[in-house]
Amino acid sequence: MASDDSVDEGKRRFLVGASSVVGGIGVAGAATPFVMSFWPSERAKAAGAPIEVDIAKVEPGQKIDVEWRGKVVWIINRTKPMLDSLPKLNPVLADPDSKVPQQPPYCKNIHRSIKDAMFVAVGICTHLGCSPNARFAPGAQPSLPEDWPGGFLCPCHGSTFDLAGRVFKNKPAPDNLRVPPHRYLADNKLRIGEDQKA
Repeated sequence: MASDDSVDEGKRRFLVGASSVVGGIGVAGAATPFVMSFWPSERAKAAGAPIEVDIAKVEPGQKIDVEWRGKVVWIINRTKPMLDSLPKLNPVLADPDSKVPQQPPYCKNIHRSIKDAMFVAVGICTHLGCSPNARFAPGAQPSLPEDWPGGFLCPCHGSTFDLAGRVFKNKPAPDNLRVPPHRYLADNKLRIGEDQKA
């Protein structure tokens, strides 16, 4: 027959072991939400995911707005006169050659686009984050000069941008409008948020 001391020692070891297991499970259970908080949620993944846009119905001279990563993105089908106006503006622009990397390398050209006519830009002013208004019609208009060539006007502080999103000189906005990464899946299908493949 076992002594009372050996029975107590066996119970003690069992209780210590059982407590350790239960404590370990508790720590793991408490740590799981903390560790999982480092993983992006489905909503966060969707917010940063590329979007696809059918541009077949965007008429020449028309602008449509879409949302990507919580920001407005403009898609503009520029007409030939709109495109022809761009090179003439270089002397009055702050960064006519797009030296500041506000666009992917494949959009560093006079049109700041993959296809000349189709312009894709984040519609947020680089000054304080306001949303500029489209003022495509050339000529004198309220808050614009008489020789206005057409483009965008930020109503908050008067920054102006041409039809390639390039900022005019001596304006509050320091940089051209941002061109997001994008590529064409087909002639009329655009994916915003994914770079053009080489």
